[in-house]
Parts: sequence; structure tokens; C-alpha cells
Amino acid sequence: MASPYPTPPMRDSWFAPVSIDMLAKVLKTSFFHPFIAWIVPLCFRAQNMAWGAPPMLVSFAWAAFISFTWILYAINNRLAFGLPREVDLSEEVIVITGGASGLGLLIAEVYGMRGATVAVLDIQDMENGEARGVTYYKCDVSDKHQVARVAAEIERDLGTPTVLINNAAVVLGKPLLSLTLAEIDRSLSTNLLSHFYTLHAFLPALARAPGGGTVVTVSSVIGHVGAAQLADYAAAKAGVTALHKSLSAELRASHPQIRTVLVTPGQLSTPLFYGVQTPNAFLAPVVEPVDVAKAVIAAIDAGQNADIGMPLYARWVDWYNVLPLGVQSVVRRMAGVDEGMKTFVGREGLRGREKGVAAVQAF
Repeated sequence: MASPYPTPPMRDSWFAPVSIDMLAKVLKTSFFHPFIAWIVPLCFRAQNMAWGAPPMLVSFAWAAFISFTWILYAINNRLAFGLPREVDLSEEVIVITGGASGLGLLIAEVYGMRGATVAVLDIQDMENGEARGVTYYKCDVSDKHQVARVAAEIERDLGTPTVLINNAAVVLGKPLLSLTLAEIDRSLSTNLLSHFYTLHAFLPALARAPGGGTVVTVSSVIGHVGAAQLADYAAAKAGVTALHKSLSAELRASHPQIRTVLVTPGQLSTPLFYGVQTPNAFLAPVVEPVDVAKAVIAAIDAGQNADIGMPLYARWVDWYNVLPLGVQSVVRRMAGVDEGMKTFVGREGLRGREKGVAAVQAF
């Protein structure tokens, strides 16, 4: 008996492990790092090279330039994000929507093991049963009444929430005209309106917390560029990004003790986008949830405002909309951004595939 959801075609090659992100990381910690840059002139001096020798002057100039850019980067972050808040994990109550699987589950498990109090809101049961330090609340975040009820339960059971991670999402992966009105309502309610519901329910608690709080918004690159078969998802994620930026501006004035973190990932290797093929494995590698989780956790732990884009192109995607329209069209065709969803299976399809495999094994 064949599975109704065959494994999508892969685009792996001999250089699959190599990506522009890996090269950028290597360069940042070597050629473009101040410590390494200053090692070079020191080595020249160890060889008794004259101070005025061209290699010595060039290496000094390079080290000074790299150090200057790192200083500017630090100043830029301080101006953009301000001072961090103090974070004590034993006092933190972390609420994660869509935390029963994927990225949300990873973050929940890490914080649960580290001693924080974690509440997971999801309509699905948790994939691994009960995780240490994690309390599961069955909640459809697209229903404002359920969100309000669960918010009251969390504050009663666990204490005042200090971190809200809006991570819940659903991907239907259909052309616009193939979507029913009910599906459109479901997609926009889960991917966009749920952020308003959770913020309305939990922000007052974050504002009351003595040490301040953190709001994490998980958006998507698709909200910047759009893609075929993702009209509803792209519209919602564009709205989520705009909501986060407006909220950050409001909180800076009214509640400066609350930090905001915007996460804009590319394609994640989670069941949500199972089957989608990244257009270019070198320029647009699939992002592992553990890498995004590490970045989010680091920002929360540091008590910082942050803008996280992964992989590398996600941090520069805004420049796409600056290009002339003709160039944008060529870039889209070359990148294949509108072709990726043709192999989409998704979470529901993956479950069906697993059931088919289980039936074969039982047979």
C-alpha cells in the first residue's frame, strides 16, 4: 500500500551542507573579527617587520576599520534597542502559543528544563506528552473568548506572565480561488487576529510585572515578498510585522520596561511547511528550528529588544521592494519563490502520510 503523500523531490547536491550563511558566519568569526584582525600586525611585529612597511600599514588599517565597524554596530544596537532588562528565569512565566510542536515546543522544552515556568497554548496535544516545567493549556488562539479564559487561568495557576511568544500559525497552501471563505477566516484568525487577542489578554500582566516583560512576534519573510499559494498566509504575516512595529513604538513611550523581539525566518524545517522545496539551497537554505530557538532564547535571556532574521537573506529582504518592478520579476523567476509550494504537503498531509506508513507496517 503506497502512501498518499509521497516524499517530495529533494534538491540536495554535493555542496548541500555549504550555504552563504555558513560562509558569512565563518568570515564574521575570522576575517571580519577585530581580535583576528589585530593578530595580523602583531605577527608582523613578531617577525621584526618595520612599522612603516606596506604590509604592516595595510594590516593596521584593516584592523582599525574592522574595530570601528564593530563599535558602530554596538552603538547602532544601543540606539535602536535601548538598555536591556534584568531576567531571572526562576521568576519568569513564559507563555508560548503554538508550543505543542516545532519551534514553539523547542523553546518551551529549553525554558522548562532551565527552571522557568512555561505555559503552552495550542489546539493540538503536545507531541512529546508532558515536558518538564511546561504546563499545557488546550486553547484555540483564534477564539478570543478561549484566549481570555486561559489567560486568567495562567495567572491564577502559574503567576503573572512576563514573556509572551506569539508563535501559532497555520498554512493552507492553496491558490486564493481554491480557498473557501471559512478557510480564509481560519487562516487570518490564527495567523493575524490571534496576535491581537493574546496581546490584549497578556500585555496588562506584562506591564504589571516588576521586572518588565518581553513580547516575541514570529513573522515570516513571506510577509515581505509574498508567494503563489500563500496569499492568506503572506497577508497575515505582513500584518503581524506591521503590528509588531506599531506595538514597539507604543511600548517605548508607555511601557519602556517591556522588550519586543521580531523574528522573521525563511523556510523552517518544521511540519508546517513540510514538502516545500527551498528555491536555492546555497542562497536560501532551510532554517533549522533549533537555530531560531537559540536566537530567540538568547534575546529573551539578555532582556533585549531584537530583530532576528534567518537565514542571511531574511535580514536584507526589505531591499527587494526597492528594486525596479522589472528586476523584481526577474529575481522572482530566478529564485523560484512562486514554485516552492507546488510540492507542499503540510502538517495535515504529513499526518496522513504517517498514518499510511503505519497502516503498511501493520499490514
